[in-house]
Amino acid sequence: MDLYKILTFPDPFLKTVAKPVTEFNDELREISEKMIRTMYESNGIGLAAVQVGIDKRLFVMDVHFNKEMPEEERNPEVIINPEFVEKSDEQIADEGCLSVPEFRSEVKRYGRIKLRYRNLEGEEMEKDAEGYLAVCIQHETDHLNGKLFIDYLPPLQRSMVKKRLKKLKSTPAP
Repeated sequence: MDLYKILTFPDPFLKTVAKPVTEFNDELREISEKMIRTMYESNGIGLAAVQVGIDKRLFVMDVHFNKEMPEEERNPEVIINPEFVEKSDEQIADEGCLSVPEFRSEVKRYGRIKLRYRNLEGEEMEKDAEGYLAVCIQHETDHLNGKLFIDYLPPLQRSMVKKRLKKLKSTPAP
């Protein structure tokens, strides 16, 4: 099965602000399908194009996914050129990230959002989301803006986490 390699911190490409998608074609569908396979294989619930080295405003998600779930119950979504129309009700969410392995932290996010985006056919869509779904959408959209969830940490904590992550990355595997 052909999968993408997920970039991990401190890869500089993760700071890329992705370019809007302008062509809705078979290539975009193939990228999306490969991203979905990569997300599931990595046991993730969301994956942004930037995380796999693609400079496009695109992410995939399936917030109900778990690895024991039968394939026919999976419900992946493809979100292209997302923009927030409304945000409200701040909450604290515990987050992790495929690009920041072995680390989780609490992050302040909006509890409710309204999103405008395009689907794979290029049609404009809107989605109201709250709770976990809203958090996932904000997290993946941050990736498209070159931002990681660890960027929300207080400066001292962020510095310590980044040092630890760089050390983990430079330590050879046993």
